[in-house]
Amino acid sequence: MGQRHFLGVDIGTYETKAVLCGPDGRIAATAAHPHKMSVPRPGWAEHAPERDWWQGFTQATRQVLAGSGVAPRDVAAVAASAIGPCVVPVGPDDQPLTNAILYGVDTRAHAEIKELETEIGPDAILEFNGNALTSQAVGPKILWLRRNRPAEFKAASKFVSSTTYLVRKLTGAWAVDHYTAANFTPLYNSQSQSWDDRLHGGIVELERLPEIKWSTEIAGRVTAKAAMDTGLAEGTPVTVGTIDAAAEAVSVGVREPGEMMVMYGSTMFFIALADEWKPDPKLWYAPWLFPGRHAYLGGLATSGTLTHWFKDNLARDLQDEGAFAKLAEEAAGSPKGANGLIVLPYFSGERTPIHDPEAKGCIFGLDLTHTRADIYRAIFEGIAYGTRHAIEAFPRAGGRPHRLFAVGGGTKNAVWMQSTSDICRSDQTVRSTTLGASFGDAFLAAVATGEACQADISEWNPVAREVSAVEDELFESGYGIFRDLYRRTRDLMGVAGAARGAAR
Repeated sequence: MGQRHFLGVDIGTYETKAVLCGPDGRIAATAAHPHKMSVPRPGWAEHAPERDWWQGFTQATRQVLAGSGVAPRDVAAVAASAIGPCVVPVGPDDQPLTNAILYGVDTRAHAEIKELETEIGPDAILEFNGNALTSQAVGPKILWLRRNRPAEFKAASKFVSSTTYLVRKLTGAWAVDHYTAANFTPLYNSQSQSWDDRLHGGIVELERLPEIKWSTEIAGRVTAKAAMDTGLAEGTPVTVGTIDAAAEAVSVGVREPGEMMVMYGSTMFFIALADEWKPDPKLWYAPWLFPGRHAYLGGLATSGTLTHWFKDNLARDLQDEGAFAKLAEEAAGSPKGANGLIVLPYFSGERTPIHDPEAKGCIFGLDLTHTRADIYRAIFEGIAYGTRHAIEAFPRAGGRPHRLFAVGGGTKNAVWMQSTSDICRSDQTVRSTTLGASFGDAFLAAVATGEACQADISEWNPVAREVSAVEDELFESGYGIFRDLYRRTRDLMGVAGAARGAAR
């Protein structure tokens, strides 16, 4: 038998990533498989679970095994993560009955959110669950399915998250980790850490939800059918898994109170750890992946997704593999402040801290001298302004984060990274490996089998560089405009959205 290895697989918004690591964290092979996010209507965001999740998992797993030369029997454990929180109704035959409704970028359940808030009361929800009801909450989306897809709702045996779906396909077990379950507001009791429908019994029966466990518990073992699909050995242990953002935080070493992950991905996402339960309506709360720790979370609605929108619509001359690198080079040629442009990156509503599904994107300050480079740079600075606005909400819950760990594909973009440090007035630590969630998954698989402990992540992934903040009054002025621009146009955003809806 060869050296034991650990497989981590993450299903993101636009691609699946897999990594196979040895017991010291050395990477044996990586693989990626692209897919798309479907936006069938404004405010909706979907994946097809079988195509986008399971096929992505199986293909990336087969690729990474082939690329590494590691025998399937030498994979000691598998851990998966996936986008979340999201929900898909699954029938008795384990087949998805609809496309999956994705995380907070899908704002279709805003009417259900308002109704539940009115019926239950926002204070009662916060005290019970630790979370306010926002577009990130799964409960209102299940209620939306009940009302708008009644046949599928009735036929569903389970309502599950993305990671739960993968674990079921791999092992036959229905399991969800506490971190994910806490996002099923208002159906999770954060103090008892259990499903609880006392706040509202009309959403879904609790037995139609998966069993709650801790992330590094073993959910089951790879079945014969899953072994044929994936190339893994039958009987390989599979952990319960978690949401991608949590695995990303693990991958860069976030493990102590006051440490925060800043994830540069399809959306910006933030996780800060604390040693006490102190919910705040502007943030999301979840038990951390290990007992005794608390996590406070925030996220923007669009960031990397916005760069895809820009490339597809405003840079159609750059559609090859080097398109983003070329655009980043152009943005670097625009000066700080993007020649006076300010972008509100609310192209799919906004999450932390305004939680406004009707918020609209805005490119403010345009004149005939501005270039594509200015607009692209302004997008990064607008995302950075949004990042500062979100981070400023954290001190009320767990104290101001004293160390920021950056991770994700955006860490390769110097303009985006430096703009974030400068605008947020915070240094950022970047570790050697920025693969993100899949690498964190591999580490969690090693923890689950007892072959690594939480402290070992510094050995698996040492610090590579620091991005130091450079204070600039230009950005202080820009931040003021950014904040004021939303306040002054918020009512008009709702009017514009209503007008567009009426025109259909």
